[in-house]
Amino acid sequence: MFDLSKAAWRKSSFSTSGGNCVEVAPLADGRIAVRNSNAPEAGTVLFTRAEMDAWIRGVKAGEFDDLA
Repeated sequence: MFDLSKAAWRKSSFSTSGGNCVEVAPLADGRIAVRNSNAPEAGTVLFTRAEMDAWIRGVKAGEFDDLA
C-alpha cells in the first residue's frame, strides 16, 4: 500500500457546495491518486500519467458528456 497521508490533495473549482467532488493528488513516483472527497476512507485509485492524460483528453473531447 502506498502512503497517501502526505499527498497534496486538490479539488476542482467546479465542485458543488453540496460536496460533490473528486480529489486528485500527484505522487512522488509519478502516479496520480484519485478519491471521493466525501469518503476518502473508501479507497483511492492510482493512475499513471499516461492514463490520466488519456482520460483528460477524452473529457475535453466530450467523450463522457452523457455521464454528467
